[in-house]
Amino acid sequence: MGKKGVTYIIIALLTVALLMLMQYNKPKEINWFPSYVVQHKIPYGTYVLNEVMANFFSGTIEQIHVSPFEFLTTSSSIEGTYFFVNDRIEFGETELNALLDWTAAGNNLFMAAGGFEEQLLDTLHLKTGSLYAGFGEEGVQFHKLVHPMLKKDSPHPFNKDGYASYFESLDTLNTHILGAVEIPSVSDSIQTAHFNVIKQKFGKGEIILSLFPKAFTNYFILKEGNKDYTAGLLSYLDGSRTIYMDNHHKAGKTFYTSPMHIFLNTKALKWAYYIALIGALFYVIFEGKRKQRAIPVVHPLKNQTLAFTRTIADMYFEKGEQKQIAEHKIAYFLEYLRSHFYLDTQNRDEGFYSNLASRSDHSLEEVKELFNLMEKLKVRTEISDIELKKLNTLIEKFKVKANGRK
Repeated sequence: MGKKGVTYIIIALLTVALLMLMQYNKPKEINWFPSYVVQHKIPYGTYVLNEVMANFFSGTIEQIHVSPFEFLTTSSSIEGTYFFVNDRIEFGETELNALLDWTAAGNNLFMAAGGFEEQLLDTLHLKTGSLYAGFGEEGVQFHKLVHPMLKKDSPHPFNKDGYASYFESLDTLNTHILGAVEIPSVSDSIQTAHFNVIKQKFGKGEIILSLFPKAFTNYFILKEGNKDYTAGLLSYLDGSRTIYMDNHHKAGKTFYTSPMHIFLNTKALKWAYYIALIGALFYVIFEGKRKQRAIPVVHPLKNQTLAFTRTIADMYFEKGEQKQIAEHKIAYFLEYLRSHFYLDTQNRDEGFYSNLASRSDHSLEEVKELFNLMEKLKVRTEISDIELKKLNTLIEKFKVKANGRK
């Protein structure tokens, strides 16, 4: 790599390091996720609400972490107020019927959500609608409790949403209005009340519905003056009976099972994780590329026929089996004649000897001498070392002379 390439790499590394340093020192962004979880201290968590309720209703608060259906069917002695707060609450038919039956038996149901399921609205003869700020206008909501004892209460502003939900249609004979919302517009000179908190009798109990769940979040309560609005809503709860705080129907998670949550929510661990990923990326770029491996030297296979033959011969010779050695020598020699001179070695007559002598450049006497020795040794039961060496010498001389001609 040339000097120019090294310079580019150094500049790239310094740029990445500078960006990482800027990101590390960047202020942590505020998490505006509407979790409504009791342990969360983010703006839309409900940590402050539960602290306030623990002080207002000391000894009567019970945290419930299972579904309402499972909780209500475990015992018939559960009495008090079931408190729900979430961005949206939908129970399902079976669970909703269990809650309504429990409420009709003389208990209270308090639900704060941005929307409710159709079955609940139909049961209570309600219909919801939405308010929106005008195009280009600042969406500031003003919430106010409308109880006769609170006429001097000033509206409480909320400027994080440009829309608000309200009860567009309700049963005026059985419904008590507790709160209203307005989004003023410069184009509207007449303001109409839009009710968003109501109370209805239901059997022997009662149901309180609020379409402004953010009134119970950390952000709203801690804003100046807003705590009075939340406290006014909580005053409708019966503090003499147990208040069951729901922790099951929540948009956020009460606890996280993934270990990555710990890494990504701890600044030091998060950046250690990012640095490890960047290091792995550089390794893949610079070290993970394909490299030429060493080419092994492949030696050609050796012809071991001669060594094998010598080994077998040595075994026969050491055991004193000269007869077998002679037979093998004769058999190989005859195969040599058939393959080199194309002669039939079965019929060894005068014509055979003449043809072999002329083709191998031997005299007729030399050929007959060799074959006579072979015939002699073939009928012998034992052969001496001298006779075996003579046979081998004659065969080798024959091959040398014949090969010289060939």
